[in-house]
Amino acid sequence: MGRRGKKGQDVHGWLVLDKPYDMGSTKAVAIMKRLFDAKKAGHAGTLDPLATGLLPIAFGEATKTVSFAMDDIKSYRFTVEWGAETSTDDREGEVISSSGLRPSQQDIEKVIPQFVGSVDQVPPKYSAIKVKGERAYKLARSGEDPELSARTVEVFDLAVLEVGDNWASFDINCGKGTYIRAISRDMGRVMGCFGHVAKLRRTRVGKFSEKDTISLEFLEKFSHSADDRETLLQYLKPVQSVLDDIPALTVDKKDAARLKNGQAILVRGRDAPIVKGTAYAISGDTIIALGEVNKGTLHPMRVFNI
Repeated sequence: MGRRGKKGQDVHGWLVLDKPYDMGSTKAVAIMKRLFDAKKAGHAGTLDPLATGLLPIAFGEATKTVSFAMDDIKSYRFTVEWGAETSTDDREGEVISSSGLRPSQQDIEKVIPQFVGSVDQVPPKYSAIKVKGERAYKLARSGEDPELSARTVEVFDLAVLEVGDNWASFDINCGKGTYIRAISRDMGRVMGCFGHVAKLRRTRVGKFSEKDTISLEFLEKFSHSADDRETLLQYLKPVQSVLDDIPALTVDKKDAARLKNGQAILVRGRDAPIVKGTAYAISGDTIIALGEVNKGTLHPMRVFNI
């Protein structure tokens, strides 16, 4: 539920937006913040404007859990067009290298193992990576040639789905910071045919999948009336939605109050002997705190004001 304030409502929870084509992630968050009349909102992992698919948006106290979603496994379906490498590593950039070679499915499957596991990749020059305090894409747009260092990313699996005359489509499961444009570019270089991303869709972020998404077109049907806002709030998922891999400890009102005051509590009941490390406390359906369990005591590290 939301509580109205001068700068919007206290809205808490997650919305899994199906981000439309040709819209930046920051703009998508701004639109959702306006639609929900929310005081605070952020997203869990930037999607390129030309990409579609899952953009988990955190409202209010859910922003305190964004790092858990960003660190989780992400899945994409993408299409690479062969024959040209572009300045942006997608179809919007200028062609900077070209080739008449076209790889077969066998050629592609032969190089795929090079892009699975711990992979060193240089991010695209048109990316949000900071170079000397500036975003790389801003430097590139101003005519500079930003030097980006290789970073190690984790690719859990990469599979070719279909091969056409001058393109191939893939599914990938990968870790934080993986650039699909860089993988597409580098596959093209390895095979000598060059390539760039022609189509990209994010299909999963952690526990969120395409079945959880809601389209912008659907959400924008709602007006700014109080009744419509209440209806919109029903589409939010709980703050703790991204904490599925973390133990949940049920606490009573007395312990909930202690945690909210920053005080540690004893872990009670059957969970006491087995819970160690990161855990969160919940009272009813409301998350109270996120903390560390040590020697049977939960020490709150992050308190939720819901």
